[in-house]
Amino acid sequence: MNNSEKRLGFVGIIIDDREKCSGVVNNVLSEHADLILARTGLPNAKGNTSVITLVIDATTDELGVLTGKLGRIAGISVKSGLAKQTGSRS
Repeated sequence: MNNSEKRLGFVGIIIDDREKCSGVVNNVLSEHADLILARTGLPNAKGNTSVITLVIDATTDELGVLTGKLGRIAGISVKSGLAKQTGSRS
């Protein structure tokens, strides 16, 4: 498998302080909008904590850049994964 092959995957984002972090998170997501196929969010899941889930189509490098930027934001937890195969595209 080649690192330049786009694959389906997910990104899970937990925001511990929505008021402080949501603007920065949204800016990063906007920068990488071309990778995002779907986005769901649960604001104020518990107190001031929010959850965002993304379905993405990205290479491992693109995913690394996105999750790296998100992971450097204080108060943010990020987990991600990509499908093992690209699948057949007709």
